[in-house]
Amino acid sequence: MDAQIAGVVFSPPVLALLGLCIGSFLNVVIHRLPRMLERGWKLESAELLGVKVDEPEAITLSTPRSRCPSCGHQIAWYENIPVLSWLWLRGRCSACKTRISARYPFVELLTGGLFALVAWRFGPTPTALLWCGFVAVLVALAGIDWDTTFLPDNLTLPLLWAGLVASALGWTIPLGNAVWGAVAGYLSLWSVYWLFKLATGKEGMGFGDFKLLAALGAWLGLKMVLPVVLAASMLGAVVGIGMKLAANLREGRYVPFGPFLAGAGLLVMLAGQNRVLGWLGWI
Repeated sequence: MDAQIAGVVFSPPVLALLGLCIGSFLNVVIHRLPRMLERGWKLESAELLGVKVDEPEAITLSTPRSRCPSCGHQIAWYENIPVLSWLWLRGRCSACKTRISARYPFVELLTGGLFALVAWRFGPTPTALLWCGFVAVLVALAGIDWDTTFLPDNLTLPLLWAGLVASALGWTIPLGNAVWGAVAGYLSLWSVYWLFKLATGKEGMGFGDFKLLAALGAWLGLKMVLPVVLAASMLGAVVGIGMKLAANLREGRYVPFGPFLAGAGLLVMLAGQNRVLGWLGWI
């Protein structure tokens, strides 16, 4: 691709617009993927047990069309323009006036902003699109885990393999670094999980966290695993304390770790290895 054309196609403004559109789709993924998986689990369990159950509504990422959960109003295309439609509708359904969560434009703006930062970080090259894909999956995983405390293999495992394949093709970091990053990412949280369980008899985190950190290690490398864990722990502690003080954290509930792993991975990716290691005094 001509350098001048690439400079326009992969520029921060263009990727920001792309991110707004992808963010709109990620809202669908965050909302529907857990429901799709739950439906599949119910049907599989019923088949194994040989019992009949009322079949849940069939749902995919594309069907049925988006509609208001309160009145069933189908969302028209002009009501689904990222950010602008929410502002035009003043955050309410056009039919029943039920409030539309501000999280929808937040996810769109977040994804658009992150895509622009990726363009700034990696320059106007096709590699920036690769990292935009990395960003999109992390945003989806963070949203799903925050809502359900579940990190689906449907996203964590493809992210892990994509990191290893991208490394093998020479698009990111050396393959050895990616492999050992994945190994260290998985085993570090796996070890913490078992130590905590042996000491307390309780589970401190889910297996999805191991797989997510393994995926981050495959993309960012061995040396970035510990900084990601440290940053995620700090972010989680600050948010958890804030929710506790604001009485938003109910007793017996915990704050999922996945969103903070994803956020830490994004921070480390955007900062770059040399800068992160310099902050820690490891250079």
